Amino acid sequence: MMIAILILILLALAVRGRSGHKDLPALRKWKYAHRGLHDEKLPENSMAAFRAALEHGYGIELDLHLLADGNLAVMHDSALMRTTGAAGIIEDLTTQELKNYRLNGTEETIPTFQQVLALFDGKAPLIIELKPVKGNHAALTAKAVEMMEGYKGLYCMESFDPRVVHWLRKHRPDICRGQLTENHFATSAKLSAVLKFALTHQLLNFITMPDFVAYKFADRRTPSNFIVRRLWGIQGVTWTLKTMDEYNTAVKEGWIPIFEDFKP
Repeated sequence: MMIAILILILLALAVRGRSGHKDLPALRKWKYAHRGLHDEKLPENSMAAFRAALEHGYGIELDLHLLADGNLAVMHDSALMRTTGAAGIIEDLTTQELKNYRLNGTEETIPTFQQVLALFDGKAPLIIELKPVKGNHAALTAKAVEMMEGYKGLYCMESFDPRVVHWLRKHRPDICRGQLTENHFATSAKLSAVLKFALTHQLLNFITMPDFVAYKFADRRTPSNFIVRRLWGIQGVTWTLKTMDEYNTAVKEGWIPIFEDFKP
């Protein structure tokens, strides 16, 4: 019995975060279009999808990668194939080369982060996911933070990689930061079983101290989520809601909603 109690105490301490960030009340008021308001005609993470989200009164979630010339591009995958049909990875491209890659056979090309910031200009909030590869987590995060200097709009930053969230905690604690996670045992990620367990159950939160946890909707019912949200009062964000029923459930449970394939 004492061992079980000790384990619960250690779990509770491991998953704690930071509650009460000043930007969370405003962030809670919005609905967020996953990779923009995209459909079969408007590609994901395209300027057209971002304009559509803005026109419909939504915030957006978007993904950032670090380019070879140190700039930031907006795309979900590191590999170019799924969205552009071309071989290679986005980290090997320069800013000038982005215009050569069309998204899903449309006239849309890969946007830069600067283009998105100029479009939104504080009109709606941004959930910015940082996508590090090859150990570039520090350089990627530092560049994203640099580009947000002077930006007057509402935003937060998140990542699956705890090193990104820890970087924000150490270097820019004023920025609202979030730990992305899901059931890593159900993914194809090349991680050790120990790391999958730790990330799935948020056991590194005591290092990153996130302001919110962004959890996959289908995987959200975990003991760690209950402790994170109920005991420590950490905000939950959930993705990706595909139906109105999922959306209504998420909102009722107190999650900030990120949706796709419909308009709530």
